[in-house]
Parts: sequence; structure tokens; C-alpha cells
Amino acid sequence: MSEPYRFQTVAVDGGLAAVSRVGARSVVGDSWLLCLAVVMFFGSGAVDQGFAQDPYQAARQQMVEKYIASAGVSDERVLQAMGETPRHEFVPESLRDRAYFDMALPIGNAQTISSPFIVALMTEALDPQPTDNVLEIGTGSGYQAAVLSSLVDRVYSIEIVEELGEQAAEVLERLEYENVFTRVGDGFLGWPEAAPFDKIIVTCSPESVPEPLVDQLREGGQIIIPVGERYQQTLYRITKKDGGLEREALRPTLFVPMTGEAEETRVVKPDPQHPQVVNGGFEESATGSPLKPDFIPGWYYGRQVQRMEATETQQRVPLGTAYVRFRNETPGLGSHLLQGIPIDGQTIALLRLAGYVRIEDVRQGPSQESLPMIALSLYDEDRQELATFWLGPYRGTMPWRRFSRLVRIPAATREAILRIGLFGATGTADFDQVSIEKVN
Repeated sequence: MSEPYRFQTVAVDGGLAAVSRVGARSVVGDSWLLCLAVVMFFGSGAVDQGFAQDPYQAARQQMVEKYIASAGVSDERVLQAMGETPRHEFVPESLRDRAYFDMALPIGNAQTISSPFIVALMTEALDPQPTDNVLEIGTGSGYQAAVLSSLVDRVYSIEIVEELGEQAAEVLERLEYENVFTRVGDGFLGWPEAAPFDKIIVTCSPESVPEPLVDQLREGGQIIIPVGERYQQTLYRITKKDGGLEREALRPTLFVPMTGEAEETRVVKPDPQHPQVVNGGFEESATGSPLKPDFIPGWYYGRQVQRMEATETQQRVPLGTAYVRFRNETPGLGSHLLQGIPIDGQTIALLRLAGYVRIEDVRQGPSQESLPMIALSLYDEDRQELATFWLGPYRGTMPWRRFSRLVRIPAATREAILRIGLFGATGTADFDQVSIEKVN
């Protein structure tokens, strides 16, 4: 696999999913279970009138149960909204077979529709109430606005990309979301004519909270927003109180940047000519920070993962004192971490991908690819996937061992997603010193 391979799918918010077009072994995540469940359901002949009218209903229910409720979203109203909103209507027709996988999908113009778990997580964090007047920044496909539609009084949604804004407006009108209002414009400036807003939800990431949005938030209102560097962000709940702002950090996250004025005034820029893994040795912890201690700084969307500290009675770790451990007992259930990395394929031709791995009683999950590995997926400027390379997969029991390989970088590469985990396998997998290094 020294040569890049073309793949069908794109960046995954909640798991590993990349299916090879040619030659190479496919790399899939826990979304495989959803596909299997739908096939089994319809193949069994158990189709009542409701499913006959809506062939995606079974897939939505599987999505809610396996990828949203199991990952910690518990608000019944949010779960119901996710189960009733037709996500397949908001993705390109060519990708509808993946509409109910827990993954982001491209919608054109270098934008994506967020994974169902992230949409549900942000919706729950917003605490939507029936009387709420809500502003959404970043309409995208219109899916997040559609989910909110049944939970609040009115949704005002702004999209800076004209083509996407017009497409979303057409879909929302066709599906009769009558309390959703859209416009094309710079979300940094908000929608002052419809203010004040009880809640604001931002589905793209600025470096800091735009002041116009704060001005348009009512006293006591809340903003759910990812803030930070391009590839290192934190999702916050911000409450306007006594004219000031109270911030609650929710989790590390990764969103596309807020374009327009927000991006033009960004101070800290990514460095795609010197890509590196942040906290690849896992020595940095969230202890003492506002984030939960089981979150791993630099990494996002962790499932069934824990940062471990070595003790004198434990086998020594490769370097330092910390590593991460994935443990899963349910075949097919997600257990992973991911990290976004800028890479300029015009200046970097070759990288070395490396890491230490230790496994215990690892057994393959539902598919041939449900096994632990280190995977690096490469994307172009439109966030279309170019190739995926990996170390592994691994099975059985193995002491700490270092693995590495050279990765040839296509010239069109602009960013990458690094993933580690069990990916549906059962057992225990430990990782340490995960790195990428430019090869001169």
C-alpha cells in the first residue's frame, strides 16, 4: 500500500469508515452493524405499513439506539427528533446509503453534514424549549435546523455559501418545515432583525465568540459553539448573565471553520507544512481543566477510551508514564479516538506514520475490518477523501510493539484525520507515542 488508494467515504466524526475502491482491504467502523441490521430487517419480511411508507425508518431507529443513545445522549425529546428527521433528504443522493451511519458526509463546497451523534449532542446541550427563538449559524444541508424544528418555536438559520443556503432552503420548504427561516449571509454578523434569541447554535468554528452573536442573545440565553484553533477546538456552552458570559467547556471537538469575517481575523493559523500529532504520547491530561477527566486533550469524539497512568507494578510504557486504553465487550460497538491534522501535499511528499500498540484478548468484531489499528485518512481542499493508510490490524494478545510505515502524500492533500481504537473489535487495546513525521 505504498501508493494511495481512492475511497468512497469521507471524514467520520464518530468512527472509522473508509471503503476502498480498488485492491486494498476496506477499513470500516461500527456503521457496518447498521447496514447489516437494515438488510436483515428488510430481508426478513418484517415490514409493516409504516416501514413500507418510509424505507429509512428502521435505519433511523438503529442510528438512534446504537450511535446516539448508547453514546450518552438521553433527552427523550432529542432522541425522538433524531428518530423522526429524515437525514437522507439532506445528503446527496449518491450518499443516501450512508445517511444513517454515524459519520460526516460531504455536501459540496468543502462543507459537510455533521455526524448524527454530534447533531444530537449539540441539540441536547442547547436544552431546546418549545417557546425558544433559536439562531443557527451554518445552515449547511439544513439538517440541524430540521432537527430543531419540532423542539422549538422558531429557527433562524444563516449560511454563507450561497449554493448551500439555497439548496437547504429548497429542501426545508419541500419537507414543510414551516417554522424554519433561512438566509444567505455571514453568520458572524448574526440576524439582528430577528433578535433577541433565546438560544444560538453554531455549527462551524471561529477562533473566539463573535461579539454580534453575544449582542443578539437575550439575558439568560445560551450559545452552543465550538471555539479555538483550526484543528484544536472545544465545544462550549456560554450563558449570558448580568451582561457577562459564563463559559462551560463540554468536550474537545472538530468542526469546519467559520468563514467570512471570523476566518479573516483568525490569529493562530494552522501549519500544514509541519504536520504533527498533538499529545500523541498522551502525557497531557484533562485533570484540573473544565473538561471531564476522561477526555484526552488534542483528541476528539472518544468512545470507550481511558487515559492510563503506569504504576511501578505495571509493565513499563514505551515512553513517559501515560498511554490510552480502549476496552470493549460488545462486538461492533464504537471504541476510538480521532484527531484532525493539516497537511500540505504540495510541499510534503512522504510521511512516516508510527505508534506503539499493546493488545490483550482482542477478537474480531462483526466484519473482517473490525480490529484495532492506527489509520490516517487524507483529504483534498473540498474534503473529499483521497486515500487511507493504516498500521495493523491486530488481534489476539501482544506486548508493546512499535509499528511504522511510510505514507506517500498525494499533491492534492490539504488535511488528514488520524484514528486509533478497536473499531468494533472486543478486548483491550493500548496505544502510545502515535506520531507522523515528515520524511525529507
